[in-house]
Amino acid sequence: MVLPAQRDGMGDRIERPSPRRRGTVDYMRAAGQRSNVHGLVEVDVTEARRRIRAVEAETGEQVSFTAFVVSCLASALEDHPELNAYRDWRGRVHVFDDVDVNVLVETTIRGERLGVPHVVRDASERTLRSIHDEIRAAQDSTDPTALPRLAELAFRLPGFVRRLVWRLPQWFPRRWKGMAGTVAVTSVGMFGEGGGWAVSPTNYTLQVTVGGISEKPRVVDGDLVTREFLSLTVTFDHDVVDGAPAARFVQRLRELLADAHGLDAPSEA
Repeated sequence: MVLPAQRDGMGDRIERPSPRRRGTVDYMRAAGQRSNVHGLVEVDVTEARRRIRAVEAETGEQVSFTAFVVSCLASALEDHPELNAYRDWRGRVHVFDDVDVNVLVETTIRGERLGVPHVVRDASERTLRSIHDEIRAAQDSTDPTALPRLAELAFRLPGFVRRLVWRLPQWFPRRWKGMAGTVAVTSVGMFGEGGGWAVSPTNYTLQVTVGGISEKPRVVDGDLVTREFLSLTVTFDHDVVDGAPAARFVQRLRELLADAHGLDAPSEA
């Protein structure tokens, strides 16, 4: 919902923040209190991009790159489940078997294009195609219930009350998992061309921020060739996981992305 703007005595436009914007401010303030550590990573995704383009040429449909990242993330967490967890207020770490990935998708709600969180459940048990189809369906949705009226009313509560919601992972980890998933993927690469990272606080133990893709030279088998590199920001809560296991997880994620995990090799003519 867009709130009407007003003018001050100098003619400047004064806009009131929407309820959703107030919710974002609350989230960022709560997330900023966590012991977040950010890793800036570059991944060679030349093979993955080649296969995605080949699928589009054969079928006319472009595979969601976000779905590809979600699939690789879920597979990496199967090998390193200690990051698929929350720490409660008593200091206990709740490690979940199910990998539920919260993805921010852009969709239309009452005629306005908005970013809406969507949870891909049991992502580690899903095929890349099924994850792709679910994300596309969420993007194409114009269901006005995508943002429930109850949530809009909650955004209008006093700030100190609204910010209590973001303590749910510590109070009720299982309930928060049901509402918002266990890990998060957000993409900023769609908003521009070229490489680049984004560093953002998060309320999750693990969040992967997908940045841009740029072309860079790289030596492969003794030859200097141009490759496509994806910029990733991997954010984890140091109160839950130490640097060494987090680094091993990142290495596994890089391997899966570079190997085009889940993407079938294009058929030969």
